[in-house]
Amino acid sequence: MRNRIAPVVALAAAAALVPALTPAVAAAGTRAEAAGPPVAPAPPAAVARTAATAALAPFARQKPRWSRCDAQAPAEFECATIEVPLDYARPDGKRLDLAISRIKATSPRDRHGVLLINPGGPGGQGLDMPLYIGAQLPDAVKRRYDLIGFDPRGVGQSSPVSCGLNAEEMDWQRPYKAATWDKDVRWARTVAEKCRAGNGAVLPHLTTRNTARDLDVVRAVLGEKKISYLGYSYGTYLGAVYTQMFPRRADRFVLDSAVDPARIWRGMFQVWAEGAEPAFTRWTRWTAERDDAYGLGDTPAEVRTAFWDLVARADRDPVDLDGRLWTGDAIRAERALFFYPAYAADAVARLKAAAEGRTPAPAPATAPARTLLPSFARAVPEDNMDASFWSVVCGDTRAWPRDPEQYRRDALRDKAAYPLYGDFASHIKPCAFWGNGSEPATRIGNTVRALVLQNEWDSQTPLVSGQGLRRVMKGARMVTVLDGEGHGVYGSGSCADATATAYLTTGRLPAADTTCRTAPAQARNDLRLPPPAPQGLPDRWSRF
Repeated sequence: MRNRIAPVVALAAAAALVPALTPAVAAAGTRAEAAGPPVAPAPPAAVARTAATAALAPFARQKPRWSRCDAQAPAEFECATIEVPLDYARPDGKRLDLAISRIKATSPRDRHGVLLINPGGPGGQGLDMPLYIGAQLPDAVKRRYDLIGFDPRGVGQSSPVSCGLNAEEMDWQRPYKAATWDKDVRWARTVAEKCRAGNGAVLPHLTTRNTARDLDVVRAVLGEKKISYLGYSYGTYLGAVYTQMFPRRADRFVLDSAVDPARIWRGMFQVWAEGAEPAFTRWTRWTAERDDAYGLGDTPAEVRTAFWDLVARADRDPVDLDGRLWTGDAIRAERALFFYPAYAADAVARLKAAAEGRTPAPAPATAPARTLLPSFARAVPEDNMDASFWSVVCGDTRAWPRDPEQYRRDALRDKAAYPLYGDFASHIKPCAFWGNGSEPATRIGNTVRALVLQNEWDSQTPLVSGQGLRRVMKGARMVTVLDGEGHGVYGSGSCADATATAYLTTGRLPAADTTCRTAPAQARNDLRLPPPAPQGLPDRWSRF
């Protein structure tokens, strides 16, 4: 089936954007319709919708000027810039640039439509995704879809925001300590104040709901009735919000390594602490079985003791390893490492050797980091990911506590409950001092037939998070990769790849939620997605 429509219906596509206006307008319209036939004069909500339709029409009628993205990129990889409203409730006001990219379907005869791709974040640049993730996708998918990348509003080449943060202000990995409490509160307040000062009226509109509206503008500009979508990590939440706001325009949605909508956003920090504890326990078992290789103990209890002794020692006397001084808190901050037992065992063994004055084994090789094309880094502020990250996680929801003392209490409670990372997760964040976003959070609950993919041992969106998204997307199906490690499933050689490919190429979902297991010889994790939060993660041993 082909989704493409002729440009002459662009005005109708603009009219289809109307439900993207503020919830108050939509609710008012529903009440007016329930009351019966309108009488003169027209209800204010109807007038507002008519005015909004006219104001949005120019956005749908845009004709992108496609050109080669970068001299170092293939000629078929094209980029363009369109405009979107800063505030969809006032579409005739300030506009933002939105950078988009594409690689056309390789088979016009088999073409199904467009596949928009988001790598996660919030704050991750996605303009290169057709080129980057396209190399991981099977030919059957690339024959059927134009692969569409984009930098979300405020990110990368899409009117990038900056808070003017320095390196210390971008360091958000802060454990709770009574001695540094006042300093950490000042840090959180300073980041919020600098972001407000640097972005003014823009900040409240850098939200997931508005990014979803931007995707619908992209749909209209491309002349599509519906979009298909591949979103990783934060991209799963963006995709879920789109399905909630525009369910009839959502075609085939793959939501990979999922955010739980019920936990946005403080709860997603806290789920890192919750998920790290079972991963740490699994690591102690794995490492104890290999005591000859690592020398950390031949029982899980001995391995656990060796680790916490190392943390205490490093807090007293930081450990010099590879030119970096590691405190106990710095070691705990690497909680994601324990989702990869071999890497964690190697790291802890090397730190222990250095602490004892022995020569550590050579550091293991790691996969090269994903690098952007030179033109994609043009004029992007150094703190852009931090600025856009905090803008979304603080502005998306009004559930952040405003009383700093609650963060202190929660950090003390969660350090006891989740010793590895609990105080980091619940400690104060800039959101405590952030202003409200332009509207409340989106409540997800729909029957769109999406596909959720989840590794059992995902360090950034733990299994319970993926299960949370599946719970509220009642028409979806979920594939869980048992013993799967890494953040990002589709394109990693996983046993779930075949199911995702079948869904994208045929539209068929599994009859029920399923599990599969990837053979160790086939497993890999080379997607190199952006980290799920700026700075601090990943570190030298991380694989994501």
